Amino acid sequence: MGWKAIHRWLGLVAGCIALVSGITGVLLSIDPVVQARHASSVPLDLSVATLAERVQRAMPGVEEIRRLPSGAFVAYGFDGEQAQATYVDPDDGRVLANYRPSQLPRWVKNLHRSLLLGDAGRWGAAAIALAMALISFSGLVLLLRRMGGWRHLAGPVRGSLAQRLHVLVGRVVLVVLLLSSLTALCMSATTLELLELDAGPEPDVVSVAGSQAALPGAQLPVLQGLSARDLHKLNFPSAADPEDIWKVTTRQGQGWIDRYSGKTLAWQDSTTAQRVYDWALVLHTGESAWPWAMVLGLVGACIVLLWLSGLLIWWRARRQAVRIAGNSALAQADVLVFVASEDGSTWGFAQALHDALAQCGHRVHTSSLENFQTAPATRQVFVLAATYGEGQAPTHARQALERIARLPRGVAPVAVLGFGDRQFPAFCAFAQAVEQALRARGWPTLLPLERIHQQSGQQFALWGEALALALNEPLVLNYVPRVPPSTTLTLISRQDYPGQTDRPTVILRFQWPHLGWWDRLRGRGLARFAAGDLVGIVPPGMGVPRYYSLASGTRDGFLEICVRLFPGGLCSTHLYGLQPGGTAEAFIRRNPGFALQGGHQPVVLIGAGTGVAPLAGFIRRNHRRIPMHLYYGGRDPALDFYFEPEIRRWLEEQRLASLQTEFSRVPGGGYVQDALRRDATRLRDLLKRGAIVRVCGSRPMGRDVAEALDGILGTLRLSVQQLKAKGRYAEDLF
Repeated sequence: MGWKAIHRWLGLVAGCIALVSGITGVLLSIDPVVQARHASSVPLDLSVATLAERVQRAMPGVEEIRRLPSGAFVAYGFDGEQAQATYVDPDDGRVLANYRPSQLPRWVKNLHRSLLLGDAGRWGAAAIALAMALISFSGLVLLLRRMGGWRHLAGPVRGSLAQRLHVLVGRVVLVVLLLSSLTALCMSATTLELLELDAGPEPDVVSVAGSQAALPGAQLPVLQGLSARDLHKLNFPSAADPEDIWKVTTRQGQGWIDRYSGKTLAWQDSTTAQRVYDWALVLHTGESAWPWAMVLGLVGACIVLLWLSGLLIWWRARRQAVRIAGNSALAQADVLVFVASEDGSTWGFAQALHDALAQCGHRVHTSSLENFQTAPATRQVFVLAATYGEGQAPTHARQALERIARLPRGVAPVAVLGFGDRQFPAFCAFAQAVEQALRARGWPTLLPLERIHQQSGQQFALWGEALALALNEPLVLNYVPRVPPSTTLTLISRQDYPGQTDRPTVILRFQWPHLGWWDRLRGRGLARFAAGDLVGIVPPGMGVPRYYSLASGTRDGFLEICVRLFPGGLCSTHLYGLQPGGTAEAFIRRNPGFALQGGHQPVVLIGAGTGVAPLAGFIRRNHRRIPMHLYYGGRDPALDFYFEPEIRRWLEEQRLASLQTEFSRVPGGGYVQDALRRDATRLRDLLKRGAIVRVCGSRPMGRDVAEALDGILGTLRLSVQQLKAKGRYAEDLF
């Protein structure tokens, strides 16, 4: 079971009970704040002996002095027959106010500590504390994975409102929750007598009366040497019992003192367990530090937010989970299909393969790759594995390679199909690793490894033809992309560019759809996005979306794309024909490999034609004035200099540090790679300073730019491939 499963199921089951601990913890955090009002500063040179003298002078009937965790001193005694407990000022011993224990109902503490179930409840509370520790630790692991490590922990959060709320609250309180859970476990161990605090049994000692009178506390050497700051409790000897003794308890330990001689009759140092418990008590309750108690109260309230947002995330994922129609049981299936997918898109291909094989008479079982295993009836095995990021496996399938390595030698022929993006150096790296692991265990090859670029339905169909020949069966793969739920966007403005005669272009700006917080919490509407992400547009009457790079982000308050009209293109024709007030169905697809991460390095932006759109979005959000340098290529500045007015304004506002343009259809013109070669010296300097590069445009343009930069980087002993491997170079090519 992975960290994700641990976090999900413990959070759903134990989290609902932990709500009780969180809410009661909020109530209990009030008490240290109230007690802190009566706490006085204690002079560094104040001894326990001096404190005892001052309190005894102001309150003759005093029997005990306690220093509360808040720092306040309380004296207990009798005024005649009337018991009294009062706050006292350590500076002069005077009475400040009557001491009344917390007015919080006792059952609140019992509910927090034992769930009102006595000893059984204390074991239950300990189990909840252990569950919360695991939830907090697994949540921290998942948070770091999602954000890309500690360096990006404070970066922007994408996803639905529930997802963003869960992550934002989590990264603030998870460490405190983990600490609170561990300290609760420590305290539970002592309550359940699993951890012994005392050094041993209390010594049997008494004061021995002699000819001398009992000494006042101020003359006791032991008390003179103890700081009042370290005092926990001081018990005065009873006047009615001549054998009674002084007893003092401090951070360092506890001692028993003869009332006549002042000698220490016995001393027990505090145990390590006691010191650990004392620290656990402070960290868990905040009793000696009211600001920390307020933090703990806030964290307790956040448990409610974490649980509710987590519940909504789970419910939405459950509703959107892929369910394979007509899935046969593993034991009866002759064909097995295993899937590794980060965002669920690969399951659409798996369903198409499943259906095609079933139509040929096979009993097919389809499951996640982490469940990889065979049965006696198995005749063929297929693995559909997606790779994301820098060659990483999908989160759920990270242990799959270890599982394959532990299996017996394979006998069924296997075919591996990889899904990825060629712009990444580790294109389909995880699929290749699966292929190698299977071959190392002796699994026969049904088909060589095939790699599918950007979920190409055409490549998938061609692979299906090769599979049909290998199986000698009339296999036809009918892949229909799974289109996520879409949102209706309303066009508010358009900016037309004539372009070439048959290729006009338009910049479309859509209104941001406003939804209520409840709808956003449930994940309805568009997910948050940033410039460089993709918007999928679903043309009327079609189920296949067309993706466009976004020139804006959520914070801009609108959604903007640049669309070139392609003759016969259904989506571009639909979008180009929109007028203000028209609508389009859309959804967001993240493009994390291309997005700009927070940082202070210079940025080199290279775009041609409509490829300038996401680069314009990067510049628009450059409020920190990070040096950004734009290299733009087009055909004619009068026809296709997209975003020109905005780019000129951003130059004036210093959101853009420099602009180099190149147009191919004007006298003396050229291409964007020519501008790069002209500016080779400055580019080398920028790249030596750690500059990151983003390239957007056509694939031929991308190849030419990479070739030009390789030539420029040669003197630095660098290459485009090395920059890609370091995450400093990314492309969005079409």
